[in-house]
Amino acid sequence: MKTISHWIGGKPAEGTSGRFGPVWNPATGAQEKQVAFADTTEVDAAVAAAKDAFGSWGTSSLARRTAILFKYRELLDAHRDEIAELITAEHGKVHSDALGEVARGMEIVELACGISVQLKGELSTQVSNRVDVASIRQPLGVVAGITPFNFPAMVPMWMFPLAIACGNTFVLKPSEKDPSASVRLAELATEAGLPDGVLNVVHGDRTAVDRILEHPDIEAVSFVGSTPIARHIQLKATEHGKRVQALGGAKNHMLVLPDADLDLAADQAINAAYGSAGERCMAVSVVVAVGDIGDDLVGRITERARKLRIGPGNDPASEMGPLITREHRDKVASYVAGAAAQGAEVVLDGTGLTVDGHEDGFFVGVSLLDRVPLTADAYRDEIFGPVLCVVRAETYDEAVALINDSRWGNGTAIFTRDGGAARRFQLEVKAGMVGVNVPIPVPVGYHSFGGWKDSLFGSHHIYGNDGVAFYTQGKVITTRWPDPSDGGINLGFPSNS
Repeated sequence: MKTISHWIGGKPAEGTSGRFGPVWNPATGAQEKQVAFADTTEVDAAVAAAKDAFGSWGTSSLARRTAILFKYRELLDAHRDEIAELITAEHGKVHSDALGEVARGMEIVELACGISVQLKGELSTQVSNRVDVASIRQPLGVVAGITPFNFPAMVPMWMFPLAIACGNTFVLKPSEKDPSASVRLAELATEAGLPDGVLNVVHGDRTAVDRILEHPDIEAVSFVGSTPIARHIQLKATEHGKRVQALGGAKNHMLVLPDADLDLAADQAINAAYGSAGERCMAVSVVVAVGDIGDDLVGRITERARKLRIGPGNDPASEMGPLITREHRDKVASYVAGAAAQGAEVVLDGTGLTVDGHEDGFFVGVSLLDRVPLTADAYRDEIFGPVLCVVRAETYDEAVALINDSRWGNGTAIFTRDGGAARRFQLEVKAGMVGVNVPIPVPVGYHSFGGWKDSLFGSHHIYGNDGVAFYTQGKVITTRWPDPSDGGINLGFPSNS
């Protein structure tokens, strides 16, 4: 059985802890690999390699950093199919979806290639007599990222390219469920000329995570995952004096007004709810139907959902693949099984699905629940699977109040032809990312990604301007070159005159 190793100091590092975790093929249900789990010694080794590399990388020229990143982008482009195949084999998502993930991650690499512009300082001359003031931004040192299973290539690329472009060195702890893509990203970075120790990868469970959170040489931690873990990350890391950006869970609502194009809304609800088997923090999990369109909209969604082709991700005919583990599949199915007893109407129940030739795979079909009470578990919890809830609202105001009452505020969308309603919605809704006739409003790389409320812990969103600010610290320099007339004692407050 293949063992996936750590990547420390620019080369593979075999695990010394003696602990390993299984890596499953979700389409077959078979364990095909194992991944080494780090103990504190191995995390310390990765941090030490990063700290040693920072001594030269942090003071290297912007020209050198960006040249390596341009080469890295070329290598990612040349190997995008290979990376996508690794994602499909260990995560289960269909190949086209995996390719899309790699492409979105590469957007941040492209942003990092232009880091020179974003790191430009500011200079004010003659703020006082012969006094100039400059503001610059400098790297923090060693920073770390803890990333989820659902985007094993994209989310790491939301973090480390910007971090290293700013002059930091990086320790990545990817999900132990699908770790191979992250290791391949690190290998390609070394091939592009990234110095040894600038990017390190350690695998593991809570032992590795807690050591990252408490390690005195790590200055900042980025995290994407569930809300309970995001809250823990923030509390533990800040307790040890670190900066934190921790992105949590979601329950994204899609509001559909009576004037909307219902065919478009139905298409986009399908795409946003069932793409990647619903294992997206930006998936639409609740459709809010306003007025009397509910039955019509549910009918159109049902018609489309019945036709979805579900199968292994490496089959070009498949539109949706399996879930990540057997346990997660069973948990998702439990929400559908209990929905009727909690007052929901089960329109589609995909929990009995089997795929010919892949009977042991972690497959579940698409489910659609209508008239879901706000007290039902299917509405209250983040399911993270292909289950779409529909709730009804009489008016726009009632719908917005319903969305704003959610404890999550990651993303939301409105479907309408009414520009006035859309403008009100984007100003009134309490969420960090808003789509107008766009169901998954993930920002482009030069804007920042992040939610509100229980979807974000920390003050910074990820990538974009927020990412650059997070991975750098400001410094202000006040300069005066005296002439012979200067001198004397004056204990008064400094004046700008």
